[in-house]
Amino acid sequence: MQSILPSKESIEQLPLFQNLDAQHIFILQTLEQCYSHQKELSQATLLGFDTESKPTFIKGETQTGPHLIQLATLERAYLFMVNEDTLQFLRPILMNHEQIKVGFGLKNDARLFQKYHIDLHNMLDLAKCFTSFGINTPVGLKNALALLFQVHFKKSKKISTSNWSNKNLSLQQIEYAAADAYAPVLIFEELNRLGRLPISISQTNSKLRSRK
Repeated sequence: MQSILPSKESIEQLPLFQNLDAQHIFILQTLEQCYSHQKELSQATLLGFDTESKPTFIKGETQTGPHLIQLATLERAYLFMVNEDTLQFLRPILMNHEQIKVGFGLKNDARLFQKYHIDLHNMLDLAKCFTSFGINTPVGLKNALALLFQVHFKKSKKISTSNWSNKNLSLQQIEYAAADAYAPVLIFEELNRLGRLPISISQTNSKLRSRK
């Protein structure tokens, strides 16, 4: 049976994914910067979630990440440089049972946060939310966007494997990191609008508004 997912070649012919513009992407390093956005983040019912870590290239090398934690709403993306202050601010959000955090490939994130004694709660890996389409294997972010929105989410391996521990992120890193948290919000909202979310998710998150 032919897959419902578009081919790599057909995806490359689609219009490019429209990311948030620069004025709606915030890089946060201090408590003061974090608290200036506390109201929106604490009141958000739904947040896109992702992390970035400096890659390891040597066998047996210890992973020191995450070095960047991304959260996003439909309007803004927040890039938190990991330090004691930002972790202090993020702890109640990441551990909040009432706020749903959505993303792709979240399997390893719980392990990364154990060293900070942060238990991630109400995390939803969207890769597993496409069974209603007849897809029983995990779906990646690029395929999900192509399937739902007919857009090409262009990923750069050079950027994904760049140094995320750098305190001065490049423009390309900033755009990449913001998109990885922002896109899952769009995908969740569209699945919710289409009534395609797993029943258990729809019932437990009935307060979520659908994207118009």
